[in-house]
Amino acid sequence: MPAPIRLRELIRTIRTARTQAEEREMIQKECAAIRSSFREEDNTYRCRNVAKLLYMHMLGYPAHFGQLECLKLIASQKFTDKRIGYLGAMLLLDERQDVHLLMTNCIKNDLNHSTQFVQGLALCTLGCMGSSEMCRDLAGEVEKLLKTSNSYLRKKAALCAVHVIRKVPELMEMFLPATKNLLNEKNHGVLHTSVVLLTEMCERSPDMLAHFRKLVPQLVRILKNLIMSGYSPEHDVSGISDPFLQVRILRLLRILGRNDDDSSEAMNDILAQVATNTETSKNVGNAILYETVLTIMDIKSESGLRVLAINILGRFLLNNDKNIRYVALTSLLKTVQTDHNAVQRHRSTIVDCLKDLDVSIKRRAMELSFALVNGNNIRGMMKELLYFLDSCEPEFKADCASGIFLAAEKYAPSKRWHIDTIMRVLTTAGSYVRDDAVPNLIQLITNSVEMHAYTVQRLYKAILGDYSQQPLVQVAAWCIGEYGDLLVSGQCEEEEPIQVTEDEVLDILESVLISNMSTSVTRGYALTAIMKLSTRFTCTVNRIKKVVSIYGSSIDVELQQRAVEYNALFKKYDHMRSALLERMPVMEKVTTNGPTEIVQTNGETEPAPLETKPPPSGPQPTSQANDLLDLLGGNDITPVIPTAPTSKPASAGGELLDLLGDISLTGAPTAAPTPASVPQISQPPFLLDGLSSQPLFNDITAGIPSITAYSKNGLKIEFTFERSNTNPSVTVITIQASNSTELDMTDFVFQAAVPKTFQLQLLSPSSSIVPAFNTGTITQVIKVLNPQKQQLRMRIKLTYNHKGSAMQDLAEVNNFPPQSWQ
Repeated sequence: MPAPIRLRELIRTIRTARTQAEEREMIQKECAAIRSSFREEDNTYRCRNVAKLLYMHMLGYPAHFGQLECLKLIASQKFTDKRIGYLGAMLLLDERQDVHLLMTNCIKNDLNHSTQFVQGLALCTLGCMGSSEMCRDLAGEVEKLLKTSNSYLRKKAALCAVHVIRKVPELMEMFLPATKNLLNEKNHGVLHTSVVLLTEMCERSPDMLAHFRKLVPQLVRILKNLIMSGYSPEHDVSGISDPFLQVRILRLLRILGRNDDDSSEAMNDILAQVATNTETSKNVGNAILYETVLTIMDIKSESGLRVLAINILGRFLLNNDKNIRYVALTSLLKTVQTDHNAVQRHRSTIVDCLKDLDVSIKRRAMELSFALVNGNNIRGMMKELLYFLDSCEPEFKADCASGIFLAAEKYAPSKRWHIDTIMRVLTTAGSYVRDDAVPNLIQLITNSVEMHAYTVQRLYKAILGDYSQQPLVQVAAWCIGEYGDLLVSGQCEEEEPIQVTEDEVLDILESVLISNMSTSVTRGYALTAIMKLSTRFTCTVNRIKKVVSIYGSSIDVELQQRAVEYNALFKKYDHMRSALLERMPVMEKVTTNGPTEIVQTNGETEPAPLETKPPPSGPQPTSQANDLLDLLGGNDITPVIPTAPTSKPASAGGELLDLLGDISLTGAPTAAPTPASVPQISQPPFLLDGLSSQPLFNDITAGIPSITAYSKNGLKIEFTFERSNTNPSVTVITIQASNSTELDMTDFVFQAAVPKTFQLQLLSPSSSIVPAFNTGTITQVIKVLNPQKQQLRMRIKLTYNHKGSAMQDLAEVNNFPPQSWQ
């Protein structure tokens, strides 16, 4: 056969191909020739053919048929053949092919070869693709080479030892004697690989970490020699002596000094020298400074040294390189909790990064800006963040709005400022705010009694002719419905009152109802507001009746149901209308703060005891249960009564007809009905006790403490208890699910099972999304019939999606308070 073309000619030929098909045809033709040569056992050109095959492999074409040829080249006595053979083995073989085990004997022989370059090839191959079996068989040879005096082999053996330790950690102690003298080597290559090996051993074994802490003074001396030594052409990079070795030593010092006072104290001085003497005009110096900062922040360093590190990051923020600015912002974000005051000094520079064109830098700057907000700078920081919210890209608006809401709630200097800030957010980015913003703002407005007139006037002005921001329109409609009388009367001391008539207010709300931009939820808010104004306004009641009757035939079922029920209030139950539509009382807001619960009511705070029992630590099954009813085990399981469909939580008066239809209308006309909705489905008798004209729950409820039923991975489930007045055997449990992580939990499903001596019913939850950062909760009602007054036991199953993953967990609740079942 003619001699095959050389690799250089093949590359030149392939590069002349004008189309993908033409290139593929050339490759296939050459592969066919290579296969023929392999079948004929052509030893003369085997090396050349394998080299060409590796080039094709790098282009993405299949080359697996050359694996055995690589093994034949490895077994050859020629260095050129071995070099190509080992290269082919590293590219074409891995642990998934059993054929790689055939190399073990060849590598062992080559590790004991008389030529250092052959030994180096074997070390490189073993360190690149050696399996755990190969590492076990050849670790002894590697350990011998680690003790040799040849620096060329020692550095390769050190890197190979790193691979062996990663594959077989129990072999770590074999290399311990050989590492004692590694740091005494003058050769920088051996020093570098020795530090890598020590780092790997310290990261994988606490015993090794404790053993190598005594090397800290030696590492400090090596680092000091590097920064104090003069110009060395062999190791100089942009005027800095061996920056790669400096970075590796700094990383090892970071591991050795973590949580150790003596080691940290021994390296404080050298870290200060590196931080002050390193040139920052080139990226090489910035890399060393960055590693120095990370080391200072991770060890138990002095406060002055930590301030120096943060100042270095502050200088990074002024760098023209976007990567350096991003690294600085990320590092400051990690340290802001521990060194808040030091980071505050660079607040203006961080805020300037909000104007950066790079979206990654913008996001990091936004997160860091929110972390810097406190009671002293809240006004200035909110001004900058509101400006950023107004000009930023749409993908930032939701996170920025949520951050402003949380910061304003925590540090607001006054209620008026708080309301103005949130209204500014709704006006600027109303379409992007999360769903919980509307009820939170409504609660804030309700509790700010002295600001009602000011707020309703501001909201009325904000929605004049603009209904594009749906959350803003919803809040405005709710406030106008509640405080429309204050709007018309012009009672506003905060600013000059506007002159508005009753008809003008109704015109706005009717415009919201007919606007194409209004969602179904927004129309529900507007219709409810119009209905509430029937008790606030005196001259337009007939107009309100007409509007309500018109929407009794709406194609929107939710809107139609509301209108029909409101129309019934005008006719059959007109004597109860003023009581049903009276102004909402001040809402209580409960915030958890350590072992006490702070109940905030109209500006006053009172600590109340909070149950802090930990979640049960009993064994939890790990296999996925097919049926929740099998959770308690045994034969005493009762089936779960089907969940009753309830109205949406946003329905204001959504089930009034259901409530009023079966109540005997006795007593004063001001008696308000029960605010809960009653499902119209077949239910066990004990679940229908809510339709009595007596109070639904008795006073014993106040004495039942709440419990924490589940707390794991940021998800917290709390149980609160109520006892039925008409049936003392019924306990009503309200669950509240909150989420302290940075991302929402979606598709949340709560299930429960009880023994057969109980009966249980789960009602529908308020939502299927648990908002992040504890900004909202999901509530769900459980009714339990306990006729024998036995101690409650319950197994729960939780499923939800978080960070793109489906989560599922099982737990048992046994810590019910005695008052809930006795």
